[in-house]
Amino acid sequence: MGWIEAIVLGLVQGLTEFLPISSSAHLRIVGDLAGWDDPGAAFTAVSQIGTETAVLIYFRRDIARIIVTWVRSLRDRELRSDPDARIGWLIIVGTIPIGFFGFVFRDTITGPLRDLRIVATSLIVLGIVLAIADRVGSRERVLTRLTPRHGVTIGFAQALALIPGVSRSGATTSAALFLGYTRAEAARYAFLLAVPAVLISGIFKAFDIGSEGDTAWPQTIVGTLVAGIVGYLVIAFFMRYISTHTFTPFVIYRIGLGVLVFTLLATGGLTPR
Repeated sequence: MGWIEAIVLGLVQGLTEFLPISSSAHLRIVGDLAGWDDPGAAFTAVSQIGTETAVLIYFRRDIARIIVTWVRSLRDRELRSDPDARIGWLIIVGTIPIGFFGFVFRDTITGPLRDLRIVATSLIVLGIVLAIADRVGSRERVLTRLTPRHGVTIGFAQALALIPGVSRSGATTSAALFLGYTRAEAARYAFLLAVPAVLISGIFKAFDIGSEGDTAWPQTIVGTLVAGIVGYLVIAFFMRYISTHTFTPFVIYRIGLGVLVFTLLATGGLTPR
């Protein structure tokens, strides 16, 4: 992996991680179009540490409040009914599905599921799901009303992001919208829920840097830094945008990109594996 490749892929990671359009799909597609070797799932996982650092900084007040309240609730029973303590527990519980399935199917995720035909299909299918969720959701609930059942449901939705092309934020946001949460609250919880899973995954996959795909530590670090800086700017934009707009542009983009990938595969512009 060269320096230009690392910077470009870091830029792509930062631009697409928080939008419901799948960063893993874009890393796979951009790399193939540029003629680069697949950097592998390890680069994707480690570079996501950069974007999740952006989440920690942007939502630092929310995260600090949730952590402090959760820790205090371990001793103080009265705090256990506090919304922040409940959210803390549900983030922990909601992380279990993606951790479990990620470990059990790790070889499939880093191999067969990176097939561009699967990526394109995931882009289109989740795009349709997101469109339906955005249309039928009541958009009335806020995170202070997050229930254990909803937290677990959204956690299982996050596990679908193990399939390249699905999108972590797209899957979790769609689930939250179906459950009646507002667009802004759905996106906010999607970002918060992703933090432990992404950080753990990045640390775990860091051991594969240099041995999986076309990766090396110096370039991976640069890509991760670029992803973090760009990711912070994207979060700031997206949270403002989604408070007053629908997900329709992202739905159109997902479906259009999926169709384009299938077209390029059919004409030989891209290769599936």
